[in-house]
Amino acid sequence: MKKTSQFEFVLLMAALMSIVALSIDAVLPALPLIGDYLSVNNPLDNPKLITTIFLGLGIGQLIFGPLSDSFGRKPIVYTGFILFIIASIICVTTKSFEMMLFGRVLQGIGLACPRTMCIAMIRDRYEGDYMAKIVSIVVMVFILVPVVAPTLGQYLMNNYSWQFIFNFTLIYGIIVIIWFWLRQRETLKEKHRIPYRLNIFTNGTVQFFRIRPAVIYTLLSGFITGSFMVYLSTSQQIFEKQYNLAEEFPLIFASLAIAVGLATFLNSQLVVKYGMKRIVHLAMISYSLISLVFICLFYSGNNPSIEILVTFFAVQFFTIGFLFGNLRALAMEPMGHIAGIGSALNGFISTIMAVPIADYIGNYIVDSVMPLFIGFFICGLISLLLFYSINSPLARTLASK
Repeated sequence: MKKTSQFEFVLLMAALMSIVALSIDAVLPALPLIGDYLSVNNPLDNPKLITTIFLGLGIGQLIFGPLSDSFGRKPIVYTGFILFIIASIICVTTKSFEMMLFGRVLQGIGLACPRTMCIAMIRDRYEGDYMAKIVSIVVMVFILVPVVAPTLGQYLMNNYSWQFIFNFTLIYGIIVIIWFWLRQRETLKEKHRIPYRLNIFTNGTVQFFRIRPAVIYTLLSGFITGSFMVYLSTSQQIFEKQYNLAEEFPLIFASLAIAVGLATFLNSQLVVKYGMKRIVHLAMISYSLISLVFICLFYSGNNPSIEILVTFFAVQFFTIGFLFGNLRALAMEPMGHIAGIGSALNGFISTIMAVPIADYIGNYIVDSVMPLFIGFFICGLISLLLFYSINSPLARTLASK
């Protein structure tokens, strides 16, 4: 099998990751309908259909990441997709909300394989700021999916059924996996494979926690991802219930996804020149200040007009576009020798942090968006303090001793 070109490699990695995005975002418009079908009494429980898949993503990365360092990246991707098929069947056929949640967790566990392996495969081929450039390009293409996913989900729901959303995602995933099977070579070289042992996870975990920057940047990812996950899980409720914009929701969601995509594109052009740390620093300051301005302007708790809200969201998410890829690349940079378990622990810890953050803040978003921006500010401020803890002159002096 010939080695894929860089262009095809980037597209293929983005396509694999986009299965995750499609599984999350295409379902958003159907949450009320699914809740009614499954006899959910409390509408505030519907967002759990989003957060549970993230829970599965975190668990799955922890399981399959270490195994990929021994058995290779490709077999793990195939294993995960088999689980995804089983989970999709459960979601389509169940009439129980609890079983649906189980199916979503299982979907997340299965999808953790392509998600984790994408980052590991990128680390297998690239390093340094250029790795961050490739991650940014992959994330940019990956973010194109949320632009169309809610509209696609609404179309499938209106013309067929909400179950067909799951069927469509499964068909799309099969096409991508066939492409992956035909065109992508194994990226983990034999000399870098770690012989499988029962203690492979514990040894890799010990190595991970000895790399202080990797741990700190993983925590940063957890706080930023958690605050953004609040928006993902409550966006349908905010725009449809608080603003009565059910029909416009997919368009609004798409426009905000474009803001993230634009930032990731700009990051891919700027990161090699200016470096990951400088860009992350500026983005985190902006992320915190934007939410603080919103809190000061609308401290009464009354929602602003939809135009003002969308503007604040767009600017807020524009800064996120400079954070996601760079934080992941910064965490992975010193872990080339344990890229599989490193990517797994990075994804697991950040996701496991994000789910309770999203659930906790989401419980307060009933008739106002203010709790969301308070969450943005607190998570941004904590992230900024953590960043300074490893990048201040004092921290660098202590680390060198």
